[in-house]
Amino acid sequence: MNDFRIPLGAVIESFIDWITVTFGFVFDFIRLIVDGAFEGVVFVLVAPPFYVIIAIAAAIGFAVRGWKFAVGTVIGLGLILGVNQWENAMATLALVLVASIIAIGLSVPLGVLAAKSSVASSAIRPMLDFLQTMPAFVYLVPALILFRVGEVPGIVATIIFAMAPGVRLTELGIRGVDKEVVEAGQAFGASPWRILRQIQLPLATPTIMAGINQVIMLALSMVVIAGMVGAGALGGEIVAALSRLDVALGFEAGFAVVILAIFLDRVTAALGNGSTPLGRMLAARKASRAAANSAAQPAKVPASALV
Repeated sequence: MNDFRIPLGAVIESFIDWITVTFGFVFDFIRLIVDGAFEGVVFVLVAPPFYVIIAIAAAIGFAVRGWKFAVGTVIGLGLILGVNQWENAMATLALVLVASIIAIGLSVPLGVLAAKSSVASSAIRPMLDFLQTMPAFVYLVPALILFRVGEVPGIVATIIFAMAPGVRLTELGIRGVDKEVVEAGQAFGASPWRILRQIQLPLATPTIMAGINQVIMLALSMVVIAGMVGAGALGGEIVAALSRLDVALGFEAGFAVVILAIFLDRVTAALGNGSTPLGRMLAARKASRAAANSAAQPAKVPASALV
């Protein structure tokens, strides 16, 4: 039997140790920023009375999907409150929001870059394949070493894990824009930035929103796993239930995760479709105003009739 072994793991471990020693101040600064953002979002979600947050969520549900979804939102969040998982659910929502906002802020520009440059696309694609195929638990190890125990390593691992679909679908959406439309903008003398901002991004919005939806869903799944490194919230409750074989606690925490997942998925999917009850109401109001203005204006008499 061959005893030769490639020390790949040892090389990576040495590299992580070198990064920790050399750039420790950078990771401390990142930890401070991310932790501050998380604490701020948690305060916004936990400080108001629960019925205020439920009312806001119901209003969002009504605006994007109608009254049935608003009622379902109230019932779902009421069940979370009823099983005494409200603060944990809000902490989980804060983790998802912070991680998703950062992941989207990184993935969309990378997707635009990949769509604009074939060289960048060729370099980014293998990295995305690596990120998507690596087991989720592996992300927790370097994040735990670099950022120590707490919410921050969980958020950082979640960002890395959830970025890939945002990059891929942004690139796909921009590359899928009709070339004739882009050429028409170029023919009128529009700059590349204006073409991107006024033509490609609006036409690619449904695909980009699908990527954002997937980023949020992956972030929610990873935040639960991040409970293993001290991220707490519902993930911490699930880990505690596993360690104690507490079926009741595990079901209640998992049920709360499902309700949050359904709410976030339906809201982002509705925004991606571009057709919401609020949007239709505003469009109808705008059309009625335009019709009223046209009816109020005097009819134009042709010049030939005045002769």
